[in-house]
Order: sequence, then structure tokens, then C-alpha cells
Amino acid sequence: MSLTTSRPTSDSTPFFSDDSEAEEQGGGAAGQRPQEEPASGVSHVRALLTVFILFFINLLNYMDRFTVAGVLTDIENYFGIDDGKSGLLQTVFICSYMFLAPVFGYLGDRYNRKLIMSVGITFWSAVTLASSYTPKEHFWALLLTRGLVGVGEASYSTIAPTIIADLYVKGKRTNMLSVFYFAIPVGSGLGYIVGSQVGRVTQDWHWALRVTPGLGVIAVLLLIFVVKEPKRGAIEARPEHHLHQTSWLADLRALSTNHSFVLSTLGFTAVAFVTGSLALWAPTFLFRAAVFTGEKEPCVEGNCASSESLLFGIITCVTGILGVASGVQVSRQLRKKTARADPLVCAAGLLLSAPFLYLAIVFAQTSTIATYVFIFLGETFLSMNWAVVADILLYVVVPTRRSTAEALQIVISHLLGDAGSPYMIGVVSDSLRKTDSFLWQFRSLQLSLLLCSFVAVVGGGFFLATALFIEKDRHRAENYTFSLFLLTDDEPIVVPKSGRSTRVPVSSVLI
Repeated sequence: MSLTTSRPTSDSTPFFSDDSEAEEQGGGAAGQRPQEEPASGVSHVRALLTVFILFFINLLNYMDRFTVAGVLTDIENYFGIDDGKSGLLQTVFICSYMFLAPVFGYLGDRYNRKLIMSVGITFWSAVTLASSYTPKEHFWALLLTRGLVGVGEASYSTIAPTIIADLYVKGKRTNMLSVFYFAIPVGSGLGYIVGSQVGRVTQDWHWALRVTPGLGVIAVLLLIFVVKEPKRGAIEARPEHHLHQTSWLADLRALSTNHSFVLSTLGFTAVAFVTGSLALWAPTFLFRAAVFTGEKEPCVEGNCASSESLLFGIITCVTGILGVASGVQVSRQLRKKTARADPLVCAAGLLLSAPFLYLAIVFAQTSTIATYVFIFLGETFLSMNWAVVADILLYVVVPTRRSTAEALQIVISHLLGDAGSPYMIGVVSDSLRKTDSFLWQFRSLQLSLLLCSFVAVVGGGFFLATALFIEKDRHRAENYTFSLFLLTDDEPIVVPKSGRSTRVPVSSVLI
């Protein structure tokens, strides 16, 4: 099998070759390879270890991201900032993460992914540690370092799923992606827990930001010495076909006309908006609700670590595991009845989460127990999307465009989703607040968070629209993968199996 990914090809490059020509040109190399060696070039044991190492790194990324939310009240008191500026902590991180994702997506489709991730995680660990030494009078320095954290995460998030895609196919790929995406809710929950508990034990929120950098060093060592770079697309290709690289602009054109990719990305944007808002503001909202109902005393100064961050972290871990697992299982069962199962499951997850999140926000002023129950249900349904959305992208996009597609999905979902949603919620809260009383601190944030339910419903609509195109786009991607490069409209050129392949420029092919 021949796999070319180092450079784009010209119009005169053959689309594919038949078996006889492959034998003539390849000298029977494919037949000489040991039969026990997987097509990806990575052993089964190492492939499994790779997935768990990627899971571990993803876990660290989300732990660090939400550690800030676990100590947000402490940070607000330490720097003397309002809700709007607090929201900027998440926004600056997401913005740098978002704008650099296409860069790493481009690199990930063309260069050694293991090396790119190793450098990125090393940089991430360094700036995360630096952010914990921000002096009290320089809030801008905390914003800067938190923004730079996004650089390291962009290098990882765009590439890791494509490595899993090159190690597994079909049902195994879905299972391994679910393992990988378990890290999102579990890591997020651990971030709240670690942030609040380390801050409580040390009486200093700075120490909460010093936990993940050391673990990041371990992650880099595991990447270097255990992970092996798999061959791009080899596990999905047929022996008689060759994969060739297209230009970045050609990739963008193809992705922009892929209806399933575009619509599922917009649906995932709604997921990002809701999760981004809740991730930063839910613990603070729950604490203000407890103050409003008289269950807690207001935190004016000193260490503000509260049980709300711990409880919300536990809920996030549990609901994430339940949501991801149930989403994968429901999708697997529904696929037996319809090929549109995946987008329908995603739509159901968002549409079912919307009313429960609404009830959680409304009941916060009257019943703490009801609030946590509704949050549990809402987050469970919301988490059903993670692994399923990733699987949709991987089977409607060809291997040589997957890192670029991952990057575009990150850019769009964050640009319109959680890049602005935490800041937006904070600004709306500040604008609705009539006084600085504890009553209005709670009420204004409560009203602003109601936006999440509306956005969830809109996202469900996008996934329903995805279901209309998913079968066609998956079929086109499979043809593309096995028939190689396509014309501008992404329709495969069909050449009879028998006989020799035809080497002609694209511009001279008349259909």
C-alpha cells in the first residue's frame, strides 16, 4: 500500500491505480509486509496504549480549563473584578485556542502529529505554571497567560481524534472515541474539584493552577516514548488505491460544501455555547443561589472555596460518563434501524437538555435539591453529543482532510459558542443588575443563564437538519476515501476495475 501525505499533487497525478499496476510499481511491497502487522503500522497493544495516553492528556486539558471556574469567586475577590471581566478569563483562552486551531489543523494533516503534540503540551505546561504566579495588581498578566494556554491545547485537540481515526474503524473507532471523550466531562469535573479543594487546603487559589503542569510533563514523556505515529488513512484504504494530498484551499472548498459537516458543526456550536456558559458560571450561580436562600453566608474577602464547586464537579463527572456512554449505546442500537441515527441522537440530547436546564435555573431560588436534580438530567442529555459528533466528522470527511476539519469545527464552534458565551453571560448579568445587593447578584445571573436553554433548542434544530444529508455525505466520503481524489464538486471519478488506470489531467476529464 502506498500512502502519500507529504505534498500536494498536481492535476496530472493519477486518481488511483488498479491491482496489476500497483504490483508493477510497488514491486509487491504490500505482499512482503508481515501479515500480522496492522495497516496503520501500529500494533494492537500500542494502539490501545495510545488511546489511553490521549485520554490522559485530554483529561489534563479539561482539568486545567475548569480549575479556574472552581476558584472563580476567589479570583474575583483577589483582583476586585466584576462578572464581565471574570468571563474574559474563559474568552481569551478560547480565542487563542480558536484562532490557532486552523494552523495546527494544517500542520497535522501534513507533518508528524506526535511531534506537534509534544511541543504543544510542553508549551501548555509552561504557561499554565506561569499563570499561577500573577501578582495582585496585574490582572492583565493572568489574562495573557490564560490566553497562551490555548496555544498548547489547539495543538492537541485538532490532532488527537485523527490519530484515533487512523488506528480504528467502524464500531471500534466509536468505542475508542467514547473513551477519549470521557475525558471532557471527567476532566471538567476534576477541574472543579481540584480547584476548590486545593484552594481550600492551601488557602491560596494560586496553588490550584500548579497541579496540572507537573502531570503535563508526564504526558509529554508518554507521548515521546510510547505513542507511535500511525499511517494516515491506511486502515481505511484498499490495496489498489493511493491517497494524495490536496491544497488547503481545495480542502476548505470541499468542507464548505459538505452539508453534514457544516450543519453538525453548527449544532455542536450550540453545545459549546451551553457548556462554556455553565462551565464558568454554574458554581458561582449555585453559590449565589445559596446566599439568596439563606443557606450560605456571603463571601466578602479571604478564601471563598465552597461546596458548590465540589458538588458541581462530581455531577459533571458522573453525568459526563453517563451521557457519553448512553449516547454511544443509543446511537449503536438506532443504527440498526436507520443510517441517520447519529444526528438524531445529537438532536435528542440537546432538545431534552433544554427544559431541564431551564428548570434548574428557575428552581435555584426555591429548592436546592430540585436544582441539582435538573442540572444532573440536563448535563446528562447534553453530554450525549461528544463522541457521536466526533464520529460524524470522521466518517463524512476523508482522512487527508480530517485535521483541517477538526480545526474548522473548533474555530466555528468556539467563535460562535464558548469563546463569547461566558463573557456574554457576564455582561448581560452586569447590565441587568440594578444594585450591587446579593439579591441582584443572583437574579441578574439567573436571567442571563436562561439564554442557554434557547441556544440548546436551536442546536437541536441544526442536528435534525444534519439528518437530512448524513447518508449522502457518508457515501461520498467513503467513495472519496477509496477512489481518491475528486473533482471540485467532490463527486468521484468512476473508472472500471479491469484494465489499467488512466493518467489524465483533471481539466481534461469530461463528464
